[in-house]
Amino acid sequence: MQLESIQTFVVANPPPSFGGRYFVFVKLRTRCGIEGIGEAYTATFGPKVVAAMAEDLFARVFQGADPMQTETLWRRAYGEGFSLRPDISLMGVLSALEMACWDITGKALEQPVYKLLGGLVNPRLRSYTYLYPDADEDESFYGDPDRSAARAARYVEEGFTAVKFDPVGGYSVFDPRQPTLERMDMSERFCARIREAVGDKADLLFGTHGQFTVSGAKRLARR
Repeated sequence: MQLESIQTFVVANPPPSFGGRYFVFVKLRTRCGIEGIGEAYTATFGPKVVAAMAEDLFARVFQGADPMQTETLWRRAYGEGFSLRPDISLMGVLSALEMACWDITGKALEQPVYKLLGGLVNPRLRSYTYLYPDADEDESFYGDPDRSAARAARYVEEGFTAVKFDPVGGYSVFDPRQPTLERMDMSERFCARIREAVGDKADLLFGTHGQFTVSGAKRLARR
């Protein structure tokens, strides 16, 4: 097989845009007509730039190559230009192209990709959810322990056995920082209310995003 063409798709995510404002997908096609789909990670640049990067990387490394040679293609893309030190933008588009190659390989061999990656280990996988507001709620949801607790209880009723939340406040390019006593009190209230709401039916995942210094995180953990 040989890879022949690429199409990119920028898909907007309607408000409230849970999971991201947009998604970037790629479709690779072989000369024999097999197609594979992949998704690019898009945190660094706008979606149209990411789509153009995927098209550029495909033209330079993937076009005309055998999609089953995923390791060789990956190494050529990963090591190109920066001696094995690429940035996360390249990794994002590379992941989409590699994903599509695996999709093509699975279709060509008429096998699910998990079998090609080593076979089935767990018949089921546990999942968790973040605590999100409803579409008609505003950002104040994230600072309200009681509303978060009510939402956690609803998610548990839907079957989730773990919920994740970030009760330590917003984050910015100027982090990390020391938490205030008020913020630590708020974090404790979040944990207490949510635990009361879900009982022993779910684990609580305390998800921060680099807001605190190491010493600040230790101060909060001791509480």
